[in-house]
Amino acid sequence: MSFFAILFALLIEQARPLAAHNPIHAGLRTWALWVGRNFDAGRPHHAWVAWSLAVVLPALLALAVHWLLLWGLGWPFAVLWSVAVLYLTLGFRQFSHHFTRLRDALEEDNQERARLLLAEWQQVDASHLPRSEMVRHVIEYSVLAAHRHVFGVLAWFSLLAALGLGPAGAVFYRMAEFVARFWTPRRGTVAAPASLSLQVVALRSWTMADWLPARLTALCFAVVGSFEEAIDGWRFHAQRFPNDNDGVVLAATAGAINVRLGGEALKLPQAALPAPPGLVVDANIDDSDQTPGREPEVGHLRSVVGLVWRSVVVWLLLLALLTLARLLG
Repeated sequence: MSFFAILFALLIEQARPLAAHNPIHAGLRTWALWVGRNFDAGRPHHAWVAWSLAVVLPALLALAVHWLLLWGLGWPFAVLWSVAVLYLTLGFRQFSHHFTRLRDALEEDNQERARLLLAEWQQVDASHLPRSEMVRHVIEYSVLAAHRHVFGVLAWFSLLAALGLGPAGAVFYRMAEFVARFWTPRRGTVAAPASLSLQVVALRSWTMADWLPARLTALCFAVVGSFEEAIDGWRFHAQRFPNDNDGVVLAATAGAINVRLGGEALKLPQAALPAPPGLVVDANIDDSDQTPGREPEVGHLRSVVGLVWRSVVVWLLLLALLTLARLLG
C-alpha cells in the first residue's frame, strides 16, 4: 500500500504543510546533539556507534511501530502510520517557500531582494552575484532540495516498504541526510559540532545512502525531460561537480532542460561575471566546471518546476501499477 501512503502524505502536505520551526525537527536536532555529545569520543568506532544511534535507531523504532500496528490492529493502521511518517519526511513545502520567494523576486527583477533571500536560504555570500548566476544557483539548490526531500525519500521508502519494512526507509534516508548536514561545520563557522571522525563517518554514510536515489532521480529527469541530453550530461559532466551524487542529479537536470549549471560563483564572488547570452557550446568546456547548455534564465525556473512535478507523476504511476499488479496477482 505504498502508493496510497505516498499519495495521502503528499496531499496532506500540500493542504497543511509542516511549519519550518516545529517540535519534531527541534527534537531531531536535540537528539543528534545529545548523541554527538555523549558518544562522539573522536575515534572511528565511536563515530560509527554515534551514527548508528542517531540514524539507525530511529529507523528501527519506526519499523517496530509499523509491525506492532500491522499485527496488532491491522494494515489500515499501519498505512496511517506510514502516512504520518511520510508527512514528516516527504514533501515540497519543506523548501518550496524559499524557491517561490526567490522566483518572484527574480521575475520582478528585484535582484537585491533575490540576493538577500538566497543568502538567507543557503547561508552564502550572494552580494556579488549577477542575475544569471543567481538563477543558476536557485536551480541547483532547488533541484537538490527536491531530490533530498522528495525523490530520495520516495526511493528508500518504496524499496524497504516492498520488503515489508514499512516507513523505515524514509526515516533512515532523512536522518542520514540530516546528521551529515548537522555534524559538519557550517559556512563561516570555526567550531565544528562533531569530531573529524564523526564528520567523515556521517558524510561517507550519506554518500552511500544517496548513491541509488541520486541515480533514480537522474533517470526520472531524463525520462520526463530531454532524454538523450540528460543521459549525456549524466555520463560526461557529472564529474564537474564536487559531490558525485549531487553531480549526477545536476548534470541530468542540465541536460533535461538544456541549461548551463556548475561553476564557482559562490566560492569566488569577486570573479563572478555575466556569461555571454545564448547557447554555451565552448570548445574548451573540458577545462571548465560548467555543463554545456543555455545561460540560466528566469524561464528555466518554471521548467524546473515542470520537470520535478512530471517526475513525481512518473513515480506515482509506477507505484500505482505495481500496487494494481499486486492486488490482481
